[in-house]
Amino acid sequence: MLKRDSEEEQSVALYWDFENLHASLCESRQEGSYSKQDNRFKVQEPLVDVQAVVELAASFGPIAINRAYCNWQYFGRYRDALLQSAVELIQLFPPGGSAKNGADIKLCLDAMEDIGRFSHIGTVIIVGGDSDFMPVSQKVKAAGRTLIGVGARKATNRHWAKSCHEFRYYENLIESEVEAALVPALAPADAAQPPSAEPAARPDPAAEIFKRAIRLLAETKGDAWVNKGSIWHMIKRLDSTFDPKEHGHANFRAMVKAFDAMVEVKEGESDQVVRLR
Repeated sequence: MLKRDSEEEQSVALYWDFENLHASLCESRQEGSYSKQDNRFKVQEPLVDVQAVVELAASFGPIAINRAYCNWQYFGRYRDALLQSAVELIQLFPPGGSAKNGADIKLCLDAMEDIGRFSHIGTVIIVGGDSDFMPVSQKVKAAGRTLIGVGARKATNRHWAKSCHEFRYYENLIESEVEAALVPALAPADAAQPPSAEPAARPDPAAEIFKRAIRLLAETKGDAWVNKGSIWHMIKRLDSTFDPKEHGHANFRAMVKAFDAMVEVKEGESDQVVRLR
């Protein structure tokens, strides 16, 4: 895993070849379900977990650019997910009968322009599996920026994946989310207690975002122990509206103390470090 010494100062630019990822997920379910031209020109059912990718990007730093390229006239059912994740939509109409919208070219040009204009961009994340992204990978690395790739496993060109500093397969992101959600459900039940007629308690939103922030930081660092001070920054990246007071905690410090049973704490080099139990 990559480590970033100036995580708080450097921001992230996230670029989606959105139709590429959506099409790859369609094809992985059933071959030909998207590649046939008739299927491309109809309203698409949502398959991409937008939040999972945005949360991955947020684990590398504050997101300064979150831009997705697509022929959006067929992707309206992604509306709510895209709005909630503050994605800037770039409309690209296919210029000919091939249905190729040129998203990869436009994406690469914009990425190069952005890193030339904005010195605060330390990490560039490209969502897409095409080998067409290889030239931009060379330029991004030559500019001294970190390049992260994200793509569907079956549709990702292996040379493109190898050209990134780090590459994440989309399916692994989703599996990690599902596993995290299943942990409480898989805990062994107390056989001595009779089944309860009480409805299951609703998860505490503060506890859920707290755990999610620690998991993302740990995955990014490649170490289960994360700086306590980084957790608050990560929470605010995941939800800029989050306020501990709305969840019964006076401040973030009080919230962390309330979750003592959830984490282990020890002294680190410059700050306390924590990990999930």
